Amino acid sequence: MAFTINVNGKTHTVDVPGDMPLLWVLRDKIDLKGTKFGCGVASCGACTVHIDGKVARSCVTPISSVGGGQVVTIEGIGTTPIGQAVQKAWLDVDVLQCGYCQAGQIMAASALIASAPKPTDQQIDEAMSGNACRCATYVRIREAIKTAAGVAVADTREA
Repeated sequence: MAFTINVNGKTHTVDVPGDMPLLWVLRDKIDLKGTKFGCGVASCGACTVHIDGKVARSCVTPISSVGGGQVVTIEGIGTTPIGQAVQKAWLDVDVLQCGYCQAGQIMAASALIASAPKPTDQQIDEAMSGNACRCATYVRIREAIKTAAGVAVADTREA
């Protein structure tokens, strides 16, 4: 079946089964490889994208449910002021280790700041709870979110 979706401001028509997860449409049909497969059951957050500005786990989102929604992936988030601020903070704070989960982390953080421009620790915990980091860079992730949001950050990392 043919589906027309808008991804990062561009329209794409793909001929796939309606139950095909958006993740595989993005990676295999549209050739956007930034969105990662992690667990396949929406538990790790590596596949996080935005649909109409809301966090969505693309590994469990069937293409048929996207409809006319605007999909934004890690490749497109940097075109928004919030996405740019989050990506810059990620680099400035040196969040990355292996980097596998970071696209999903950045997508979740960008959605958080869009909905809560000055997020509290509790808001950060709630918004990021579905994103796992095998390297455990959670302290730096929190610091980067606060940096991107312009919230004062106390350095809690060990010297």
